[in-house]
Amino acid sequence: MTSEWSGRRSDIVVFDLGGVLVDWNPRYLYRQLLPSDAEVERFLAEVTTSAWNLEQDRGRPWSEAVEKLTAQYPEHAELIAAYDARWEEMIGGAIEGTVDILRELRDRGSRLYALTNWSAEKFDLTYPRFEWMSWFEGIVVSGRERLVKPDTRIFQVLFERYGIEPSSAVYIDDNPPNVDAARGLGMTALRFTDPDALRAELSMIDEAEHEGRY
Repeated sequence: MTSEWSGRRSDIVVFDLGGVLVDWNPRYLYRQLLPSDAEVERFLAEVTTSAWNLEQDRGRPWSEAVEKLTAQYPEHAELIAAYDARWEEMIGGAIEGTVDILRELRDRGSRLYALTNWSAEKFDLTYPRFEWMSWFEGIVVSGRERLVKPDTRIFQVLFERYGIEPSSAVYIDDNPPNVDAARGLGMTALRFTDPDALRAELSMIDEAEHEGRY
């Protein structure tokens, strides 16, 4: 497997952000606030659930989200408030191996985009932390569009806004339903597991193109 790519298909690459380029995990915060991993897992599964957080990614204001959940679970008021007030402590940093791949793609002249499920309020806090965010020609943020993946309408926003032909682009995401949605729209969609595997898959795409299999 080569470490650089020269094929056409990976000249347009669309990245998910959380879990691919940014190490975001609410456990980083709640392990500071709760006495055991078991309690952390219970709180995240039963109170500040993925479904609840997804509504902020869809555009619900954090103030409203905290107020509604606190009314439902008043005994957890401080812990719920922390999800908003201390949100930045859930960021572990960049996933450096993927940033290296992003840098190599940039240096070879690939067109780079991001399509992310992310609260607009929190994205505005996060963007300045990572210099490489400026390498993208465009970023579609779910909280701004009030659409979340895997809804295909948010992919259409990306295509139309930036003139992307789906069959000419590679999409990278760690969430299988999002990968399936992108693939259904004609993109070459890769499920991210780790940077080494991603590098190998991108290399195979280029090798296949050179051999005329795409």
